[in-house]
Amino acid sequence: MTNKELAQIFATIADLLEIKGEVIYKILAYRRAADTFREHPRPIKDVWREGKLRDVQHVGPAIAEKVEELLTTGQLGFFEKLKKDVPLSLAEMLTVPDLGPKRVAQVWKTLNITTVPELEQAARKGKLRDLPGMGEKMEQKILAGIDARRRAVGRMPLGTAWPVAQDILKYLRVLPGVRTAEVAGSLRRMRPTIGDLDFLVAAADAKPVMAAFVTHPQVARVLGQGPTKTSVELDLGVQADLRVLPPERFGTLLQYFTGSKEHNVKIRELALAQGLSLNEHAFVNQKTGKELLCATEAEVYQTLGLAYVPPELREDRGEIEAARHGKLPRLVETRELQSDLHAHSTWSDGQNSIREMALAARARGLRCLAITDHSQSLGVANGLTPERLRAQRKEIDAVQAELGTSFSLLQGSEVEIKADGSLDFTEDVLEDLDVVVASMHSGLRQEKGRVTDRLINAIRNRHVDIIGHPTGRLLPDRDGADLDMEAVLRAAAESGVALEINANPQRLDLDSIYVKRALELGCLLAINTDSHQTDSFNLAHFGVGTARRGWAASENILNTWPVDDVLQWLEDRAHFRRLRGGVRPLEISAPAPELASSAPAAKPGKATKIAKRTKPKRVVAPKPVAPKKKPVKAKTKAQSSKKKSRS
Repeated sequence: MTNKELAQIFATIADLLEIKGEVIYKILAYRRAADTFREHPRPIKDVWREGKLRDVQHVGPAIAEKVEELLTTGQLGFFEKLKKDVPLSLAEMLTVPDLGPKRVAQVWKTLNITTVPELEQAARKGKLRDLPGMGEKMEQKILAGIDARRRAVGRMPLGTAWPVAQDILKYLRVLPGVRTAEVAGSLRRMRPTIGDLDFLVAAADAKPVMAAFVTHPQVARVLGQGPTKTSVELDLGVQADLRVLPPERFGTLLQYFTGSKEHNVKIRELALAQGLSLNEHAFVNQKTGKELLCATEAEVYQTLGLAYVPPELREDRGEIEAARHGKLPRLVETRELQSDLHAHSTWSDGQNSIREMALAARARGLRCLAITDHSQSLGVANGLTPERLRAQRKEIDAVQAELGTSFSLLQGSEVEIKADGSLDFTEDVLEDLDVVVASMHSGLRQEKGRVTDRLINAIRNRHVDIIGHPTGRLLPDRDGADLDMEAVLRAAAESGVALEINANPQRLDLDSIYVKRALELGCLLAINTDSHQTDSFNLAHFGVGTARRGWAASENILNTWPVDDVLQWLEDRAHFRRLRGGVRPLEISAPAPELASSAPAAKPGKATKIAKRTKPKRVVAPKPVAPKKKPVKAKTKAQSSKKKSRS
């Protein structure tokens, strides 16, 4: 039994237990075990044979016993009994947006609905609206979710396709005769979802490359083979095409198949204006028929009088005009990230301890990490109460002392923006946090005006520093909230709150379209991994890809700044809030009366402590302009305490 199969069984058990209404700790135990098995670098079967199963993280006696039963017999009695109590098909219903475990249990127990087709049929007949807590609007949202799920079939998140593509690329690049190999298409452009995979190889002889490609372990079956193109279906269920051309033609090949179609239409129009036609093989002079070959993409763009256009920008959003006039931005790069301001630990629904997360972040080259475990109302994620937050502070301080002044460990919280627009913690709790990330996890299907006002209310809240995954989407099948994004982005620009680009491939939220508009309005952005385990810090490049698609440079991204400047930004925001006393001079449509915050003046707690330690340099709101780059200085004991000097 493979790690993937083990993970699927334990994840399904967690789903069925959640529908059944089991306690959260038991559900989390199975989810963490599933994640561990899925990501483990070695076959769990080998670890078990060596007698080291209990050494694997998140594998306690009960989990180990079940793994042993599965590996020994191929079955699990507990799972078989659970499937008799809770139909297995109900787990699939959880993939429908807006249909959480409680609603799945409700329609199952009241209407005996156990499959998605049965659910759709009942909704279309109006049978759901009369159930407690449903109503006609929720019925329509469920139908819309089923439609979104249907549209998503055949596409997968970028993060699912990426490791498979990299594995195949690694294989192709070492084949005899291969000069270079690249993946093209929407994956190279870092689109959030991928339909199929396009591999391109530069080699003088295509035949041996094609023959080797179809023997790759990921290939499930061959769909077609020709002299320059081979198509296969991968185990992943996605089609992959391989094209091979001589090295001297590789530039036009790569440019053509990277796309997008809209970008390439403009490129061909430019070529025609210069008396050239362009295809994947070469430029062709329309008068003489002579070919002009390009070995690199840079030569393609140079031939047309353009600066090289990075793949992420090739969406016909003004990049060709900018390339013509030398106005393309120098896009942000993953190596420039110095901080991650949104991460979780075992205190809520993370898989690793605070110390393990901090050490992993430091090993990745980061110099600052904020532990932002969930707040109290998110019970499904084991959210922290104020009492648990205070206990967590002691552990964070202890880890900080161990790590020394070269690494900054902050205590924050991913605070739930509740359905009425208020935050999940009282002001005195929020004031004691180093950073506040405000996010929506529920109520995403509220009416447009209401959910927009709800989010703007959080943006205007004087305690909020970052808005986490602003639309709440989950790729590929749950759309984000129906927000008035122009109003949201304008509010963020006015308040100075940073908008997150969540790097988790299931989110990539903000979307690149909104990233570009946010930058036009002067918003500050933060690329965070939302890591729930140590390996997830590796996801940062997906967030960077989304930022690049939105034309973001490093100065637009908060966590590319030197750590001292990030800490100063947080303190400046707190100081400004104290001076401002909660006034919100925004010209955006005001929140509904029931959502509006009274915004009382700041208590002397947090801001006064900051003011005593820092002489304010300015009395205006911090603006999203990058500070001058400077090395992170070693801090004194007083400086390294930052906002933590609390009694």
